[in-house]
Amino acid sequence: MGKEFWKPGNMLYPVPAVMVSSQREGEKPNIITLAWAGTVCSDPAMVSISVRPERYSYDIIKETGEFVINLVTRELAFATDYCGVKSGRNVDKFRDMKLTPLTSKQIKAPGIAESPVNLECQVQEILPLGSHHMFLARVAGVTVEDSYLDESGKFRLNDTKLVAYSHGEYFVLGEKLGKFGFSVEKRRRKR
Repeated sequence: MGKEFWKPGNMLYPVPAVMVSSQREGEKPNIITLAWAGTVCSDPAMVSISVRPERYSYDIIKETGEFVINLVTRELAFATDYCGVKSGRNVDKFRDMKLTPLTSKQIKAPGIAESPVNLECQVQEILPLGSHHMFLARVAGVTVEDSYLDESGKFRLNDTKLVAYSHGEYFVLGEKLGKFGFSVEKRRRKR
């Protein structure tokens, strides 16, 4: 087996495909599709998104200091792609994709009602890094689709058919391989 060395590049895949919604007061809400979003800290709950400054959503998020990360399911894959290739300068993405703005509880920007998870975020810092600027944000609140709650109130996130993005393609998450700690848990041996 051989290996080939390439110049530096982003090959950290797969990543979550998310739709990020934002809105200036008095204007239509907008959606940008991002694959560069991630967890930064658990306490306090913080996330990051990276956006090119020339993107329409960049100035909205920078000016308002808030956005909503909306997780993407199989049913939202088409809308997710559309919101990544069309500009909110020219189209109304909520209208075109028949998506419903969801009133947030802690911020003014709406979420997307059709998403199973909406993370309401408040920008804490903007880091200019080159082609993209990273928005570090505190999670101010989370809304989840109650149809994915089981009888005990546990949220069954993995039943939502989340979408990942890998090297220019979308995939639905699938086969479970184990749970956290499965490599070290004690197993009963068959005798």
